[in-house]
Amino acid sequence: MSENRGKKLIDSLKRKGESLEAEMSFFDHLEVLRWHLIRSCIAIVVFTGVAFSYYDFIFDKIILGPKSADFWTYQFMCGLAERFNLGADYCIKDINFNIINTEMAGQFTLQINSSLLMGLVLGFPYLLYEVWRFVKPGLTDKERTSASGFVFYATMLFILGILFGYYVIAPLSITFLANYTVSSVIQNQITIDSYLSSVATLTLGSGIVFELPILIFILSKIGIMTPAFMRSSRRYSSVIILIIAAVITPTPDILTMLTVSFPLFILYEISIMISARVERNREKALMSRD
Repeated sequence: MSENRGKKLIDSLKRKGESLEAEMSFFDHLEVLRWHLIRSCIAIVVFTGVAFSYYDFIFDKIILGPKSADFWTYQFMCGLAERFNLGADYCIKDINFNIINTEMAGQFTLQINSSLLMGLVLGFPYLLYEVWRFVKPGLTDKERTSASGFVFYATMLFILGILFGYYVIAPLSITFLANYTVSSVIQNQITIDSYLSSVATLTLGSGIVFELPILIFILSKIGIMTPAFMRSSRRYSSVIILIIAAVITPTPDILTMLTVSFPLFILYEISIMISARVERNREKALMSRD
């Protein structure tokens, strides 16, 4: 009887020790995650400070860029209109709205918020690097090899999305909304908060949307997404992409809508190829085990 009690006591102590070890491991992971987040925040704050220092250039050339008639996108559209005789609707020479401030601290808040947005955009690659450093120790050697280009590809896709959103989606949307009038009596007086919110949402939203192949890669790795499902849903995805393109384009013509939707179709097809590759690698791994 005493020996059985002793064994039970020893087993109980072992279980408590294992539980304590797992608990300590969990808190150790939280501590590591905390430092990754702290370093990411420090990087964003540093880039925010740099943006704050060069704010005159950022505000005049970048933030107000889509409002100016000499913006690159508008000049490019005018060149296409002249070369291919597309009509005056393609050449945007007047963006008819004024930007106003209605708050006492509105301009100061504008500088802080826009500097923070620039810091977030510039610090996003480093944020991805810290995410990769946190996840990497928990991966197998094969998983590390297959995901070794995570930071590079995610950064490149984000930059492409930012450029596409800033040079295509934002200016087309701004000109459409600014020139849309219900009555000539109503004059468009846009608050600076509304303007900044529109530009930031369209630009950052495009950058996030361009991360679709990375998301599909992760979902395919954990078995949630399959290439068969994506191929069978291609028709529905095409309709959704065309609806999005139709909403944000300034004119009802098919050429402008296809210009906006084309990169989204490319991203979807790339995502299908990525999912198919993940599935093939999984099947090869299973066959090698058998």
